[in-house]
Amino acid sequence: MSIHALCAVSPTDGRYRKQTEPLGGYFSEYALIHYRLRVEVEYLKALCEIPLPQLKWVKADDLQLLDGVMAAFTPEEALKVKEIEAVTNHDVKAVEYYLKEQLKGSALAPALEFVHFGLTSQDVNNTAQPMMVRDAVNLVMVPVLKEVLARLEEVAVDWQHIPLLAHTHGQPASPTILGKEMAVFADRLKPMLQALESFEHSGKFGGATGNFNAHLVAYPEIDWVDFGNQFLHDRLGLKRQRVTTQIEHYDDLAALLHLMIRINTVLLDLDRDMWTYISMNYFTQKLKEGEVGSSAMPHKVNPIDFENSEGNLGVANATFSHLAEKLPVSRLQRDLTDSTVMRNIGVPFAHSLIAWKSLLRGMGKVVVNTTQIRKALDDNWAVLAEAIQTILRREGVPNPYEQLKALTRGNQTVNAETLAAFTDQLDIPETVKREIKALTPATYTGYNHINLRK
Repeated sequence: MSIHALCAVSPTDGRYRKQTEPLGGYFSEYALIHYRLRVEVEYLKALCEIPLPQLKWVKADDLQLLDGVMAAFTPEEALKVKEIEAVTNHDVKAVEYYLKEQLKGSALAPALEFVHFGLTSQDVNNTAQPMMVRDAVNLVMVPVLKEVLARLEEVAVDWQHIPLLAHTHGQPASPTILGKEMAVFADRLKPMLQALESFEHSGKFGGATGNFNAHLVAYPEIDWVDFGNQFLHDRLGLKRQRVTTQIEHYDDLAALLHLMIRINTVLLDLDRDMWTYISMNYFTQKLKEGEVGSSAMPHKVNPIDFENSEGNLGVANATFSHLAEKLPVSRLQRDLTDSTVMRNIGVPFAHSLIAWKSLLRGMGKVVVNTTQIRKALDDNWAVLAEAIQTILRREGVPNPYEQLKALTRGNQTVNAETLAAFTDQLDIPETVKREIKALTPATYTGYNHINLRK
């Protein structure tokens, strides 16, 4: 761990820096400046390609200078932008001045005043930030979430023949199958992953109050609405929000954040189930040489990965929720509260990434304890009461539910012999008695997940 990480205020940049580092290219200050510069560069290219009358002289080779500026933009170059910002006290204006400085003395020098032409800072921010979020989601978050889904699908198959005592309300219930219980989470997660992959990211682009005022007064003959639509779609890969104030309405971003909350909620549910299964000794955990579970109790092997995941999912969802509730609300045509809040957009994604990776580690450590699982089934023959009373209903036996209720509720011992004795005294055909006696907690599991998915 570096000194910088040791001194970081946030654990996402400190303790967990190694895990969250892939997000640095999308949510850091450098990344924000980089994406802003990209918007300014692509915008100047687009103006040259209309072309505006004053930019007809620009050749395709001249525009390659702009590609060179982007290719050479390193964190060291971003420091130059920050130095300009120290004077301007305006972050987007600093990017504009930086780009103009890079073009001075070049073939594009006569076009300098068309850098940031007619734009407000939010035309840059509200396109740069959606691209940052889009790329972080598609290039960092989605691949890890696919790993989680793949692991769930894998164990759903590997564990498809392992009967498991279910628990509803914390009490023994009709048996299920361990693989099917993992498939539940896979089936919940799959459509959410598809929604995340296909999400249409949008941005705002329309001038100081969203009406293209400056553009239209300068060049009334140009259809600036059409220009804006094409610019965002073709050059930035975004859908343009048509009617806005100075800032984007953030409704689409809020939808994305709510989707992230739903994904995290499913995984939090999984974390808690896995933690509980481990506490019931249904799973053991692989040992790691040198690892300590407790500073006082040498025997401990704690489910720390699932606990870490659960904790980080909670932090992530709390922040996602605040962002989703706050960002779509802005006084009149714009206030500045969205700016400082949006600077935290990477925080909940970072906590989500930490959580997803912790969950994967936890799932990689668990080992099914078939002995304990079998014992739990053998100790709970009372769960066959549902099966028996249902068969007796079929056979027309009066009050079967009530009979099984009287037999199985309370502290009396219920086992194979108890149920056999009960069955023997029933006035039903011998074939039905044999059918009932053939039941065991391990075989009364219904369909597996493969059948359920038909």
